Amino acid sequence: MMRSGKVRDIFDAGEGNLLMVTSDRISAFDVVMAEPIPDKGRCLTAMTAFWVDRLADVAPDHLVSADPAHFPEAAAEIDDVAGRAMLVRRADMVGIECIVRGHLSGSAWKEYRSQGTVHGEAMPPGLQESDQLPEPIFTPSTKDESGHDENISFDQACELVGADVAAAARDISLACYARASKWTAERGIIVADTKFELGFIDGELCICDEVLTSDSSRFWSASDWRPGTTPPSFDKQPVRDWLEGTGWDKTPPPPQLPPEVVESTRQRYLSAYERITGRPLSQWYGANRQVADQPGPEGA
Repeated sequence: MMRSGKVRDIFDAGEGNLLMVTSDRISAFDVVMAEPIPDKGRCLTAMTAFWVDRLADVAPDHLVSADPAHFPEAAAEIDDVAGRAMLVRRADMVGIECIVRGHLSGSAWKEYRSQGTVHGEAMPPGLQESDQLPEPIFTPSTKDESGHDENISFDQACELVGADVAAAARDISLACYARASKWTAERGIIVADTKFELGFIDGELCICDEVLTSDSSRFWSASDWRPGTTPPSFDKQPVRDWLEGTGWDKTPPPPQLPPEVVESTRQRYLSAYERITGRPLSQWYGANRQVADQPGPEGA
């Protein structure tokens, strides 16, 4: 194993490739919970595979295959790997997080409320939390291995990675967001914001890592969206809400998650995947482990 993060494990797959394995681990407030969220890893992996296929004409990507038959032989030693892993090309990663916001939420809302800006850029007055922005905006941040990224302006991004790279990253990110948000809107889901990771492969700027998943995006049901409120998102919100109510001081070890919180969180991830893709997760690699030699979905 090359690296193990809070959620993903990365292995050298040889021939210039990596095997990225997405676990069912879940973290909150920078602490990994003891209880996994069943199917989370497959939901995130299947969602990324879905999106890179839908965005293939917008931007190149790093995905070689999500089919376990294409993995190196050593992958068989990884427990329950089918459906949770992607064989990807190595990339020289760009040193910024590429965030696109279509709605005012999260850290952007906090900054706007106090300063009237988002990532240092002036915004129209009178906006409410969760308001749709006049147009989607590219709002980069720094990358920090500890997970404490810092919001920066586009000019600061240019200083970090160069003006040409920053502009290309912005254009790809905005184009991917536009395609994705149109798709999800037709299915009753809003992409409030999302984070892309970009890198160079053979001199070409590509989308890498996870793409438009519930962990990298703020998905809202359109029926729940009201400006001035915080709509529930299709992610680990049940975990965060329950932990906040326990009085936990947010230092390890965390309290044990009740089964109902685990299942509620699982349903959030599952619902996002199935509503957005129109595919049951049971068709994804390894999801129905009672069925031998189960194929993956068309286009995966």
